[in-house]
Amino acid sequence: MTRILHLTDLHFGFHRSELIGPLLSRIEALRPDLVVVSGDITHRGLPAQMQLAQDFLGRITAPVMLMPGNHDVPLLNPIARLFWPFSGFRDHFGPDLTPTARVGQAQVFALNSADPYSWQRGKIRRGEIGRVIGGLDPSATNIVALHHPMEQLPGIDKQPARRADEAMGRLQAAGVHVVLSGHLHRWAVDKVLATGRWPQILQVQGGTALCARLSDMKNEFALLTVDGTELHVEHHVAPMGVNAFEEPVISTYSRANGSWRRV
Repeated sequence: MTRILHLTDLHFGFHRSELIGPLLSRIEALRPDLVVVSGDITHRGLPAQMQLAQDFLGRITAPVMLMPGNHDVPLLNPIARLFWPFSGFRDHFGPDLTPTARVGQAQVFALNSADPYSWQRGKIRRGEIGRVIGGLDPSATNIVALHHPMEQLPGIDKQPARRADEAMGRLQAAGVHVVLSGHLHRWAVDKVLATGRWPQILQVQGGTALCARLSDMKNEFALLTVDGTELHVEHHVAPMGVNAFEEPVISTYSRANGSWRRV
């Protein structure tokens, strides 16, 4: 079995500092094979916020995969945003914005969906879709991680990422099994699966792991355990104002018949 821990929307600079210790302790106790952080690592893309995030990530003993979110480009510096939007991210977290990792039964691909020229709306680049398709392993569980969700439920007041439908159609046809995302600060798995739009891709839309925005009402993350054609999803939650994570809710999904279903 392969254990992948998914964090998203840490928002260092507007984060719950009192939850850092409990989050790190829970991560270490779960002993993941890989930690995937799907963007909005900082709140405003400032160097001091990048440093806080770098210090946090450096305390995780498992391998870590990162990709930027819309908050990780310099909002307050329009020149930097125009000409070198990801330089701060590269300086603190490494030069690769779209890393890949093979860990156990899983092949994991990062996509950079952050669009420096649009504050909130993401963009799926056609070249990155092709890169992922070219690297898929038919013997593995193929996972794509990015900041912006590929599908949005009704009632979401943010525009979906450009080319999201095109990307999902191509990725599903090519053999991607799971998509991890964040951005909306809303946990969603079953409701997205129930739409039936992309039945061969299980979308795990994570809530914020550390953001201090009171309206989010909770901080949360997921541990995914890949076990052949089954995926066990542990949902870990810390209610806002509580400096500890509750016992997780565990759900199991199967793709043994080609399409995902909850079992």
